Amino acid sequence: MDSITIKRALLSVSDKTGIVELGQSLAAHGVELVSTGGTAKALRDAGLAVRDIAELTGFPEMMDGRVKTLHPKVHGGLLAVRGNPEHVASMDAHEIGAIDLVVVNLYPFAQTVASGADRETVIENIDIGGPSMVRSAAKNHESVAILTDPADYGVVSGGTTRLADRKRLAMKAFQATAAYDAAISGWFAHVDQGERFPDRVALPMIKQAELRYGENPHQIAALYTQAAGGVNGIAQARQVQGKELSYNNYNDADAALELVSEFRDGPPTVVIVKHANPCGVATGETLIDAYRAAFACDTVSAFGGIIAVNRPLDEATAEAISEIFTEVVAAPDADEAARAVFARKKNLRLLLTGDLPDPARRGRAMKSIAGGFLVQSRDDGIVTRDQLKVVTKRAPTEQELADCLFAWTVAKHVKSNAIVYARGGSTAGIGAGQMNRLESARIAAWKARDAADKAGWAEPRTIGSAVASDAFFPFADGLLAAVEAGATAVIQPGGSIRDADVIAAADEAGLAMVFTGMRHFRH
Repeated sequence: MDSITIKRALLSVSDKTGIVELGQSLAAHGVELVSTGGTAKALRDAGLAVRDIAELTGFPEMMDGRVKTLHPKVHGGLLAVRGNPEHVASMDAHEIGAIDLVVVNLYPFAQTVASGADRETVIENIDIGGPSMVRSAAKNHESVAILTDPADYGVVSGGTTRLADRKRLAMKAFQATAAYDAAISGWFAHVDQGERFPDRVALPMIKQAELRYGENPHQIAALYTQAAGGVNGIAQARQVQGKELSYNNYNDADAALELVSEFRDGPPTVVIVKHANPCGVATGETLIDAYRAAFACDTVSAFGGIIAVNRPLDEATAEAISEIFTEVVAAPDADEAARAVFARKKNLRLLLTGDLPDPARRGRAMKSIAGGFLVQSRDDGIVTRDQLKVVTKRAPTEQELADCLFAWTVAKHVKSNAIVYARGGSTAGIGAGQMNRLESARIAAWKARDAADKAGWAEPRTIGSAVASDAFFPFADGLLAAVEAGATAVIQPGGSIRDADVIAAADEAGLAMVFTGMRHFRH
């Protein structure tokens, strides 16, 4: 049957947004309203006639409301196939009335977990009756409409439902219960039982937007966020202006934000990213100083790039950024003058993130492969000065040590094989994604020389710099390339069977070198 007139509706919601208005609309079309607890009170307070669920079932609510809708007169009224004579006979024999509409949203489990509630409170917010009614109504969508989202209340405001709408609502209902169960199973596994990699994984995700296309125009794409939330990132940023964000914009902006977040408690810092790799990173006394230093590292790649900063944007920095074409700018905030500057660039996307994410937060990273997924803990490794091991005859100076740690932090976010030269809180040259470390070192040095030529400097910033390698030097050749570029200090994980040869080469060149004992492969 395509069109069905709603004669009886069961309403039981935690989120009462729009429920009174829906009840009024249904009552105006002669629909009998059956409800429970707080929902019934809200409807009665609005002057609506409501039948209690206990009156319908002939059985009182009990056990603090845990048992109220789990009854044959509820589920029989939902699951009965209207055109099946045996089902109709059973309904008549047991005085079960048909229910044509169910309006349910579930106990706020994820919100309760996010609030930091104790275990007992979390368990109490596992809904049982709600999902049961949702599933019963959705299964029997040929005859019953199920509403789980207030945004869909308008579908039934006329007192009737169409089959096409009931099918779509059933799909949404099963998505809602699947996500709900995924959140519960995830909490039990990760929080309650402390399992990092449970036998089964379900990810409750909510679609935020369908994107124009994927990485390439022939691919389709969408943005999803975790239903449980908890992390404030690019997906949660508020877009103030500019064109719709693309798949690549999101990916690059995320890379920029993750890197600049490493400096969230540090001095003003600017990160410029191109194709998910940083092409310039710098700190400074002011944001505009940091931007100019980061831009000077690679003025070619910065064109059409993504910029992230760790301070609210001011007018001067916005003016400097606006001098070239920039795809996206991400910042914790921006003052009115900065926003006015960017408003002149109608295609530039300005994203305001609020607090930056914690670089040390725990989490999981996933990568699809043919036939499955690889899952790992996210790279939350951070190395402090106290953890560094000096392995050369000469120890680094304070400035060299600071440059080493800065270069190391940037290298963590550069695709492997990664080599980063840094001096005075600015990247001098970045070599990314090469098949061997020697070529990365050479490319980074070449880019530094090119930057010096373009800026008219007397020498490249690799002279007197520190160089970071995301993994150990397997041979001394990569290190010697850094020496040739003018580096005076090296930071690397160590751990190669040829460490002694590399250390000897560093000593012969007068370098200071420290080992971190940690690598940062990024593929």
